Amino acid sequence: MRLLLVEDDPTISEPLADGLRREGFDVELAATGAEALAADLVDLVLLDLGLPDLEGRVVCQELRAASSVPIIVVTARGDEIDRVVLFELGADDYVVKPFGFRELVARIRAVLRRVSPGGDEPGSDDLDVGRLRVDLRSRAVSFDDRPVALTPKEFDLLVRLASDAGAVTTREQLMRDVWDENWWGSTKTLDVHVASLRRKLSPEVIETVRSVGYRYADSR
Repeated sequence: MRLLLVEDDPTISEPLADGLRREGFDVELAATGAEALAADLVDLVLLDLGLPDLEGRVVCQELRAASSVPIIVVTARGDEIDRVVLFELGADDYVVKPFGFRELVARIRAVLRRVSPGGDEPGSDDLDVGRLRVDLRSRAVSFDDRPVALTPKEFDLLVRLASDAGAVTTREQLMRDVWDENWWGSTKTLDVHVASLRRKLSPEVIETVRSVGYRYADSR
């Protein structure tokens, strides 16, 4: 799948593109609205609204007028643009900065499922693993049919682990995906968030793999 990442800040676009390539996507970069509008046809566009030459909303509208390519808009926290307006302009989904990498990947795949043949079935915005259900659009979480209130980072960490349930993810990879490529703080924050998730969900759902990392283990 080919993605077009429209972002003018290379400190954001380059590591994000590298991460998406590791997930199997072919990523093209555009630093301006003009470059985005002139780009070759892709399977999905990730569009930051804060571009140096054209308003992101205008780019979104023109992309939609030219094709049916799925568009995920990236907005900064505190942006005043109405979310309804984004959808009216043609966006298929949106994420708010700062966002978790695994959440972004899950949203990309959910949008691609919706627009692909047979991909418009109910629940394409959901992550269902055993007793866990996550609504990626509303960021609502339930476990054993009870709602669970999570902090933003707890949510991002849970989505990262549950998206690859059964697989072991290293501490370093979790820090890179959920926090930041350039995180300088202690990785103890990861342990604190895992402990909190265990309390809120169930102790056994996240397993510690000694000297390696963690695994989401609940698939019942």
